[in-house]
Amino acid sequence: MKINEKFGVLNIDTTLYKTRISSRFSNRIPYKPVDPHLILSFIPGTVLDILVKPGQTVKKGDDLMILDSMKMQNQLKCNIDGKVKSILVSKGDRVSKGMVLIEIE
Repeated sequence: MKINEKFGVLNIDTTLYKTRISSRFSNRIPYKPVDPHLILSFIPGTVLDILVKPGQTVKKGDDLMILDSMKMQNQLKCNIDGKVKSILVSKGDRVSKGMVLIEIE
């Protein structure tokens, strides 16, 4: 057995297992559920148009923004009913995958 090995406890379906924990496993980013109030960029691209304004009431399925990626125009739709709290990007901005674009309250 190596001196640097770490032992830990895994909980799988309410059963506890004592096992070696790798540094890759212990340094992983834990799962965090997606917040439905945040509209994220699902691909990198350029914001072509913003179709809503802060304070505007939106319903599930409404178009919020047009994102250009690889010469394709992708319409981002609202996933919940609510009101636009803030828009964190401007027309013409380049965005990366996972970036927060719009907040809904």
